[in-house]
Amino acid sequence: MPNPKRRHSQQRSAKRRTHYIAETVTLSKDTTTGEMHVRHRAHVSEGKLYYKGKLVAEKAPLKA
Repeated sequence: MPNPKRRHSQQRSAKRRTHYIAETVTLSKDTTTGEMHVRHRAHVSEGKLYYKGKLVAEKAPLKA
């Protein structure tokens, strides 16, 4: 297998990465609580954990 003779510079790597763009998150309205949340993620409302409009846990997990 051929190997590069010299290492690529940081500038060359940065040029390659300039085309990556962060996408905006998609929000949707929960059918049960009516709150806006990030799609495909569980969210906390009034101390309860919801996912896809259904109650998943009575007590929301503590953040570390």
